[in-house]
Amino acid sequence: MKKTHGVCCILLGAILLIAALSLVLYNTNENKKSGEAAKSILSELKLEMPATTTATVASTMENDLFAYYSQFETTTVPVFEEATREIDGNMYIGIISVPVLELELPVMSEWNYPNLKISPCRYKGTVAGGDIIIAAHNYDSHFGRLKSLYVNDEIIFTDVNGYPHYYEVSQITEINGRDIESMDFGSADSWDLTLFTCTLGGQSRVTIRAVEKKEITE
Repeated sequence: MKKTHGVCCILLGAILLIAALSLVLYNTNENKKSGEAAKSILSELKLEMPATTTATVASTMENDLFAYYSQFETTTVPVFEEATREIDGNMYIGIISVPVLELELPVMSEWNYPNLKISPCRYKGTVAGGDIIIAAHNYDSHFGRLKSLYVNDEIIFTDVNGYPHYYEVSQITEINGRDIESMDFGSADSWDLTLFTCTLGGQSRVTIRAVEKKEITE
């Protein structure tokens, strides 16, 4: 009887080990596929986006944004709405960059689980409204390394018209996955940009709040 019990324990342990290994291999494969998909989209998106210079951006920040956007014939939406570009049937609003992580990814206009397999997605809000929230999977190739950021680290969002917005990290926290109100509104501290992703257990969300810089120091 004891021998049978021991054999069952060994078999159960082997099954659990195989299941864990399978999960690791699956996650590794998903990380690779999502990273490759985002990289491909990023290349196409950059080809469609007009280039800007620091001088152009600095001048624009001191004047009405309409003067900047009006120079692009492809811009047909009002200034304070988010412009988009279509690639492979999906709409994108721009590129999110985190220099300290050497991370650069396209951002899809609308979020759902299939879209998150491809790239980060706008969860809600707009850049112009100063309340944009961007979500992504916790793959290393997407937002998996956000937890290693520090306050004052730089984040750049470049819209599809080539206009960059510079932010500084102001808060790094974890929010309960069911606490939608805290994700939407945060604490009393003001913020202009939020990036978030699931923790490994999936119960919480690693959340980065950032404020837009009003001056360019480059």
